[in-house]
Amino acid sequence: MLLHHYRFVPDETLFDVERFRAELSGNRSLIAPFKAALGEIQARLDARLRAGADIRDLVHGRAWCLDRLLAVAWEHHSWPDDGVALLAVGGYGRGELHPCSDVDLLLLLEHDDDAPYREPLTAFITFLWDIGLEIGHSVRSLADCEREAEADLTVITNLLESRTVAGPERLRKAMKARLAAERMWPAKRFFEAKWQEQINRHYRHNNSEYHLEPNIKSAPGGLRDIQMIGWVAKRHFGSERYEDLVATGFMNDAELRILSQGQAFLWQVRYALHMLAGRAEDRLLFDHQRTIAELFGFRDTPERLAVEQFMNRYYRHVTALAGLNDMLLQHFDEAIIHAGEVLPVEPLNERFEIKDGFIQARSRTVFRDQPSALLELFLLMAEHPEIEGVRADTIRQIRDHRHLIDDLYRDDVRHQSLFLELLRSGGNVARQLRRMNRYGVLGKYLPEFGRAIGLMQHDLFHIYTVDAHTLHLLKFIHGFRKPEAREAFPVAANVIHQLPKLELLWIAGLYHDIGKGRGGDHSLLGARDVEAFAERHGLSPRDTRLVSWLVEQHLTMSMVAQKRDITDPDVIADFARLVGDETRLDYLYVLTVADINATNATLWNGWRASLLRQLHAETKRALRRGLENPLERNDWVNETRDEALSLLAATGADMARVQRLWESLGEAYFLQYAPSEIAWQTRGILGHEESPLPLILLSAPAEGMVEGGTKVFIHTRSVDDLFAATAAALDQLGLSIHDARIATSSNDWTLNTFIVLDDQGRPIRDPVRLEEIRAHLVEELDDPDDYPQIVTRHTPRQLRHFKVPTEVIIEQDPANERTLLELIAPDRPGLLARVGRIFMEQDIALSAAKIATLGEKVEDVFFITDKAGRPLTDPGRQARLRERLVEVLDVSG
Repeated sequence: MLLHHYRFVPDETLFDVERFRAELSGNRSLIAPFKAALGEIQARLDARLRAGADIRDLVHGRAWCLDRLLAVAWEHHSWPDDGVALLAVGGYGRGELHPCSDVDLLLLLEHDDDAPYREPLTAFITFLWDIGLEIGHSVRSLADCEREAEADLTVITNLLESRTVAGPERLRKAMKARLAAERMWPAKRFFEAKWQEQINRHYRHNNSEYHLEPNIKSAPGGLRDIQMIGWVAKRHFGSERYEDLVATGFMNDAELRILSQGQAFLWQVRYALHMLAGRAEDRLLFDHQRTIAELFGFRDTPERLAVEQFMNRYYRHVTALAGLNDMLLQHFDEAIIHAGEVLPVEPLNERFEIKDGFIQARSRTVFRDQPSALLELFLLMAEHPEIEGVRADTIRQIRDHRHLIDDLYRDDVRHQSLFLELLRSGGNVARQLRRMNRYGVLGKYLPEFGRAIGLMQHDLFHIYTVDAHTLHLLKFIHGFRKPEAREAFPVAANVIHQLPKLELLWIAGLYHDIGKGRGGDHSLLGARDVEAFAERHGLSPRDTRLVSWLVEQHLTMSMVAQKRDITDPDVIADFARLVGDETRLDYLYVLTVADINATNATLWNGWRASLLRQLHAETKRALRRGLENPLERNDWVNETRDEALSLLAATGADMARVQRLWESLGEAYFLQYAPSEIAWQTRGILGHEESPLPLILLSAPAEGMVEGGTKVFIHTRSVDDLFAATAAALDQLGLSIHDARIATSSNDWTLNTFIVLDDQGRPIRDPVRLEEIRAHLVEELDDPDDYPQIVTRHTPRQLRHFKVPTEVIIEQDPANERTLLELIAPDRPGLLARVGRIFMEQDIALSAAKIATLGEKVEDVFFITDKAGRPLTDPGRQARLRERLVEVLDVSG
């Protein structure tokens, strides 16, 4: 279908049909020689792929071989007359066959009466299955084809691409006449239906060509997008070759090269996928990516893995193809849907106008004569939200003139001013930056961003390339400005309207990951890049320092919230000193929330949101007090106690009993919990004093304390290994632990709190389910003698693609007289139960934990002591603990 400057030359060394016919003459059974021939053909093709042959020769060569093999098979079956023909349709009809592609066949009958053909057709189809061909077949009369094609877009599309393999060619010509555009599916209707089909297909792939494991056939920029152009061209223009579109002016030579080179690359990848998987596989999974990268000659370098280099090439091809598809379909829309219409035109200025809702250049030389218009166009779209997009001719002009953006262009103060005006426009800046990227302008104007285009982040939790992630982050920032964001992102939606200069957030977002793929700390590299941008664009020293600081610290807030004890006033004070003022805090908060959401939707859950909200609120409180007047621990404790007492007094609690209980809890307890939590726990403990069973409290939404997670509070006699047993019991319930706070009173009672989420990352709100969890925990934890058995009850899963070696970091926390253990390992059910069992073996007590799950990896922080409450300072004991964790977790992962 529509080839570019290419003619397939039949190659008898792939399959000598006359020799094959001669071999058949001496065989009683046809199945064995046909099977052997298929295997030999595929082996020769695979060997040529590995030797670097032109992929087009292989894809068309397999179809050519199948044509001849099927023709021979047809000859060896008896047909009553010439009223039946064998047609190749669909991909095979285009003459394209990959190793495991279906061989799409149409058995075309001249008349509706199929009785004379039933037996030979059944025998023929059975024979094809017996020799191992994966066929997709249909048996239709000419009338069937006409009727079904009229009713079904898929059928008409499939039949448009047909070739006669055996039987009379006159039947195919008759079918073609019945399917002509003047009889059914006129070009306008066909185009509208195919475009909607593509919109739906892209939607299923999140409208992104940048997924980490993309579908090379159906995702944006994939093979279907190329075929879409061919189908529309064939139906409207009668074109059989892409060169025909160049001749009619609907495509130029440069675009033809993009299409042809992109198709050849995707064919290479698809061929290799089929060959490696042994089936029709179109998903470029991680394991296949590594193997194909090696097969195609990519090698690891100190800066980039071979797989990252290969995927970078993939993303660049599909990005170019997706952009070309957009432009050509817009072109077809103007030529087919609106052909001959007089469309309304509204002038914008001397250079641009709006035509039927789309912006277009007023002359064909506007970008050559005034290169600044390459940026002005996007500024106008930001200022005029009613503009739906860019007309096809203007998109082509942008693509043809973007080479004008060079160092001199970038250094021109007029162009710098235009770019800043776009960022300050107040419009949908994120959308315009995405358009600039799609049309190849953004990477030209910001070469450092251009280096990040198609850059794969081959890790556990990023699901987009660097550029796609960055533009997705900017989309979230824009979304925070909408009224509907107040429900899902209440703090970000409020704070973003208080930022004095929104353009600084756009700049920080653009540059936050731009240093990736260059070796070294990407935050520091990005900070240097954004400083250069700020100085080049004339930002003030203060604004320059802010954007540089935001890029350098863009991971800090998330790490503090997830890995540090943010109930500790010292942690808050340290973070407040780093931030310095409320404005910086607000900028960093919005950037952090957008970054997490744009990385991977599964990373954002209610508990992570609540941690960031708490850190933002406590830090703002500390900054308002003044960095020179940090809240002392005693003040923090006293304020918390007073607020909790007020809450309890309002419910009629016995203050004397409350005070007696609190005397045993110690200062640390009042640092760890909010007043509302302390009141809730206190009421529960005082109401449970006569029961011999553990007290298990679960927070429900009505308690008013749950922000993103369900709190599980356990009050029972202090016994060894309670943490390990609790973690195992929660795991058995299908719950994931996201935080753990462990406290022991002076009279040896535990006050342990776990924050849990269900397997969808949501709090548990169903009262029946909450009661089931409570009852299960009471039953499991009432007898410490059962703890060793409980801990061993779990079933790990194997990780699919990433093998993350367990990493254990042990540091001292002298201020709190404890040891900090950071664990980085693959996630799996039962992980905390395993860790708890190791703590049990090593006589280690746990005082708190911070659980952070990132994709299939966990980064957990445990605050530990020995059983006497002393930090682990002995190097030998630290080494034994580290070795044991690595030994157990690496084997079980």
